[in-house]
Amino acid sequence: MATNFGIDLGSQRTVICSGKSIVLDEQTAISYYSHSGELVAAGDDAYRMIGRTPDSVTAVCPIVNGVIAEYDLAEHMLSAFLSKVADNRLFKARVMAAVPGSITDMQKRALCNALYSAGAKDVCTLEAPIAAALGIGIDFTTPKGTIIADIGAETTDIATLSMGGIAEYQTIPSAGMAFNRAIERYIKYEHNIVIGPQTAEMIKRQIGCVKPRELELTVTAKGQHQFTGLPTVFEISTSEMITALYDTALDICIAIQSVLEKTAPEIVGDVKQNGIYLIGGGSLLYGLADFISEYIGVRVRSVDEPKTCVARGTSLAIKKFKELKQNGYRFMSIDEFAFAD
Repeated sequence: MATNFGIDLGSQRTVICSGKSIVLDEQTAISYYSHSGELVAAGDDAYRMIGRTPDSVTAVCPIVNGVIAEYDLAEHMLSAFLSKVADNRLFKARVMAAVPGSITDMQKRALCNALYSAGAKDVCTLEAPIAAALGIGIDFTTPKGTIIADIGAETTDIATLSMGGIAEYQTIPSAGMAFNRAIERYIKYEHNIVIGPQTAEMIKRQIGCVKPRELELTVTAKGQHQFTGLPTVFEISTSEMITALYDTALDICIAIQSVLEKTAPEIVGDVKQNGIYLIGGGSLLYGLADFISEYIGVRVRSVDEPKTCVARGTSLAIKKFKELKQNGYRFMSIDEFAFAD
């Protein structure tokens, strides 16, 4: 009996689901010996090495904007991940992999080849917005339209779904990492302190917001003074976060509005009735759903487990594959894939 896995291979995190269970949720990272290419670590262990390795070791994230940027490294990382979750059953594994709606045929082929090389027997790709709809329990196979905004690490992907497919789609480079960069810029120009991405991420997680909180919060962090070069401790507040993150949040609002404007009027009526669904780790930013709702004038829904709903949807898609098969989706072995048009 084949083992089925659903995979959401994100720029920042990789989530693998089997049945209803999340069996892996780790950073999308790999480290290797620079001179030999031999694997050192994959996942969370590799991510902790980024920026801290000697010359003999390289640690990188091989996925950019949801697609493979460094094929060999992505293959080794996927192999390590699948080995963790599949034990000796890997040679029988069927994999449903989520992909961005804007993925090209070449990028899709690279992902499938990497999964075959990592040990998967049969592979099918599914657009992430469709997987997300399945993961949060939306019946998108009817004529009633739905809009899903996936605020990931590097991109925000907005899709209008109807009749089992994507009617409108747009992706922008404003998402979780853009919020981090906005925090870095704000602290540099307002406090004259330079911080790194991991410090910015910590600040965002602890006090990041785009709407006022009930209580003003502060966090203390460390950085480097940009004029003296000395280590410096500083404090930053939630009210400063609102200022720092406003423009990035506004970019997301404008993109969602753009998709709405291009969507058929009948579907827009459905969206105004049912709301817009926010998913992805970036959707957890405090006040973001209300910020978007006030700007667009449409109810915005936050969902349970927004960081894992795509992976859960890919796993569920395997069980509901008859519905997807009607729209042209199919699992292919490596031999079938090699000769596919």
